[in-house]
Amino acid sequence: MKRILVTGGAGFIGSHLCERLIAQGHEVLCVDNFYTGTRRNVAHLLEDQNFELMRHDVTFPLFVEIDEIYNLACPASPIHYQFDPVQTTKTSVHGAINMLGLAKRRRAKIFQASTSEVYGDPTEHPQTEEYWGNVNPIGFRSCYDEGKRCAETLFFDYHRQHRLRIKVARIFNTYGPRMHPNDGRVVSNFVVQALKGQAITLYGDGQQTRSFCYVDDLVEGFLRLMATGDEVTGPINLGNPGEFTMKQLAEVVVELTGSKSKIEFRPLPPDDPRQRQPDISKAKAILDWQPTVHLEEGIRRTIAYFDELLASGEA
Repeated sequence: MKRILVTGGAGFIGSHLCERLIAQGHEVLCVDNFYTGTRRNVAHLLEDQNFELMRHDVTFPLFVEIDEIYNLACPASPIHYQFDPVQTTKTSVHGAINMLGLAKRRRAKIFQASTSEVYGDPTEHPQTEEYWGNVNPIGFRSCYDEGKRCAETLFFDYHRQHRLRIKVARIFNTYGPRMHPNDGRVVSNFVVQALKGQAITLYGDGQQTRSFCYVDDLVEGFLRLMATGDEVTGPINLGNPGEFTMKQLAEVVVELTGSKSKIEFRPLPPDDPRQRQPDISKAKAILDWQPTVHLEEGIRRTIAYFDELLASGEA
């Protein structure tokens, strides 16, 4: 049994990770400031004696006794991270400094949830870990993109300077139950709009592409990366290499919900990447990992979650 800290643990991905770690028999300290995470996401874990929930903002130091850290704290959707961009950058940068400091004091292994956004609007396709990216440092998305890039820098400098045991994963678009209904991401947007019978909003011509990984597959990748030897640091891409246009995704959601929603086109936001697809060769070779949940099956499970959420009046 390990005592494991999960920052951002009441969020969409964090809550699924806490669930898996508890199932493995570990003690989990879930830390969240509830900016985008919710108690509802971890309510089913509160009675478990191995689970502890703490309200805390990672931009402030934390002094706890732990063996491992998963650093997931940061709003990940454009609506939320652009609402307070200065705080978003602080969360990525100060949060990384504070969690790395904690890991250094405790000699703990630490995992960083980085992002495919470090690649920006890529000129290389698909994106390998060796690609340095094409990021606008002063745009509307920069608070998140550059914050995560700086966090990676800090992780590798702590590794080189202090011999800290680090694991860095670059997460591509992920979806599934417990997504925030108003987070502005395409899967949650499309599903909620379809269930409500509203027009499905497509930005640009709908031909920009993304790759969608179901949350259970992603968490499995986290656990496998964390279990590797100290020589494996990453960064490692974790995502589904299946590539879909936004228009294709909208059509799948309409079909699976049985909705009569029409598709409505709107102007493309600034710096929105035209294409995004992970090269997961390293994840396959090093972690023996690849996604197993097909898009249609994952979307069905996500629809069922949002259908229940809407019926309860919580969305």
